[in-house]
Amino acid sequence: MPVLTSTYNLPFILKSGFISTVYSGLFRKVKGVTQERERITLSDSDFLDLDWSYAAKSASKLVIILHGLEGNAQRPYMLGAAKSFNDNGIDAVCMNFRGCSGEANLKFKSYHSGETKDLSEVINHIVASKSYNDIYINGFSLGGNVALKYLGEGNQIPVQVKGSVVVSVPCFLDGSSKALHAIKNKPYAIRFLRHLINRLKQKQKVFPELISKQDIRSIKTLKDFDEVYTSKAHGFTNAADYYTKSSSLQDLGNIKIPTLIINATNDSFLSSECYPIKEAETNDYLHLEMPKFGGHVGFYVSTNMYYNEKRALEFISIKK
Repeated sequence: MPVLTSTYNLPFILKSGFISTVYSGLFRKVKGVTQERERITLSDSDFLDLDWSYAAKSASKLVIILHGLEGNAQRPYMLGAAKSFNDNGIDAVCMNFRGCSGEANLKFKSYHSGETKDLSEVINHIVASKSYNDIYINGFSLGGNVALKYLGEGNQIPVQVKGSVVVSVPCFLDGSSKALHAIKNKPYAIRFLRHLINRLKQKQKVFPELISKQDIRSIKTLKDFDEVYTSKAHGFTNAADYYTKSSSLQDLGNIKIPTLIINATNDSFLSSECYPIKEAETNDYLHLEMPKFGGHVGFYVSTNMYYNEKRALEFISIKK
């Protein structure tokens, strides 16, 4: 599909990618979403938690919402998406990746940018236990990469899955890793790494034979974390192998379900490869929108229904 022209604009002070990212992540408040938790057991005997919220009337449509790195179902962008769908007659389920729902998961492995098996299990569970006619996926950041990879890497996708909208997606992981290590992104990198290290310290106590305290002390950067833990725990040779095999960019040409990618051009987390213009122009199912503003998941609108939420509703309404 042709690359879409974006109509998004916002107040001058928020045109800074840094300010829109920080404001939306730290200061946005979303009220009026009531979530009900469901815990499911995965095929390897681990678990993950799903947080459901419902439209006022019985709905035939469902959106599965996927969070970003070290996120969870209660992050403002997750609640904002769920609220916009619920308010417009669509049920929502926010999927917490392994270990992200407030309780450590049972296995040494957890989640990563290319882990699609858990999403596949969640979708199959919903198809088997619910009666939704139309299911959509709304992924943010890391969760967006998971969604794109799920759709394009050759999984058996149920017919109920009708489309996806992904936002601020690092679809080329090596480039995004380098971007996150840039000086301008140091505050974000430090924050992410602190959360990851704290989680890994808890795992070390349970699995001392798989990772040592010395291993953890050697981690100084996000790439170190992927080198020491992510790659080893999930079957990759090293961080470079993980980035190569888990990037969704290579799978975009295979997507056969209507998909909208919204990546702001002032998103400092994304490298140039994360704007897949060629792939969008050569795949009729792939739509790419590149607003000038919005930073990383920071598409502020004064009504508190963010631009990406409005676009997701529009896209879902069109792609029936």
